[in-house]
Amino acid sequence: MREAVLARLRAEMERAGLDAAVAVSPENFGWVAGFVVPSQPIMRWRHAMAIVGHADTAYVCVDMEETTVAGRAGAVPVRAWGEFSDDAMAVLADELSRLGFARIGIELDYLPAADFARLQAAMPAVEFVAIDAALDGMRRIKTPEEIDLLRRLSRISDRAIGDAFAAVSPGDTEMDLGAALTRGVYEQGAEQFRLMIVATGPRSELPNVGPTDRVLQPRDVCRVEIFSMIGGYHAGVCRTAAVSEPPEHAERIWANLVGCKHMLLDMIRPGAVASDIYAAFLAEFGKLGLPPIAFVGHGIGLNLHEAPYLAAHDDTVLEAGTVMGFEPLVYRTGHGYGMQLKDMVAVTEGGADLLSDATDNDRLIVIG
Repeated sequence: MREAVLARLRAEMERAGLDAAVAVSPENFGWVAGFVVPSQPIMRWRHAMAIVGHADTAYVCVDMEETTVAGRAGAVPVRAWGEFSDDAMAVLADELSRLGFARIGIELDYLPAADFARLQAAMPAVEFVAIDAALDGMRRIKTPEEIDLLRRLSRISDRAIGDAFAAVSPGDTEMDLGAALTRGVYEQGAEQFRLMIVATGPRSELPNVGPTDRVLQPRDVCRVEIFSMIGGYHAGVCRTAAVSEPPEHAERIWANLVGCKHMLLDMIRPGAVASDIYAAFLAEFGKLGLPPIAFVGHGIGLNLHEAPYLAAHDDTVLEAGTVMGFEPLVYRTGHGYGMQLKDMVAVTEGGADLLSDATDNDRLIVIG
């Protein structure tokens, strides 16, 4: 388990009067353990749980993943439960009872209600306390190692998109663009990716769509976004290009989005209020007279979206160590296309540190 994370978690346990904390979601298991159990995010009944006491630690995992967990566990004991022969909650309860914990923090936003009911029934004398908000708050401030990883992932996503644009020409398809993008992500060392968006021509108005066999035409706008992943962490970058030459109004709209990007970089710093940043974005973006999005940035890390949001509803005061994706965009320009510029940034004591710095996007990219 990660020593820096354990120290932070144990301090919170002490503050909350907890004997132990149990991380049960893929995100928080990965945060505590420092590795991901491969099938847990896609088969949520395959519970993997990290138990942290003030002195004792343990893992509980499905038998199918026992070798993976044991291979990464080091000195932490591993207890496996049989996917077809055991109740994961009964095994967790037995392990918690063996360790002698009486007041336990657990993720109630993630754990299914039926599973939690069985856990409570197996441990009627134990008090369970929701720790979801506390875990989210602790994860918000990234360690230097996490920021280094997110920087690497940001550059992978950024460079892969730039290389994919350079690899295609008019007459190629969105699938060709997606294939080049996928190759670039893996060639640079990403373990996987999530939410690859390839949206060209009229489809660029659609927020979250994958590639099709649509052929790239001159004056098409191409919106491409990908979240490269290593160890469960995400870095999302989006770039927009025009095929052969920009369509009417595209360069004017792009100039506004680039101006918004630089304004946001100037404003993102410790002590800045998220809603104030969003208000400034609305004022600048509003010069286009186009419909704005409800937020222009969000935290990111082990979840694709995390708090805080750069939005009207969020009065969070930014702190050093926060990592965010920020994305000036417009899906409905009124001209049959959408445009988006998404970057990754770390909040540092000195201001904003741009993590996605592999390509220059102050001018609209042209394909072919």
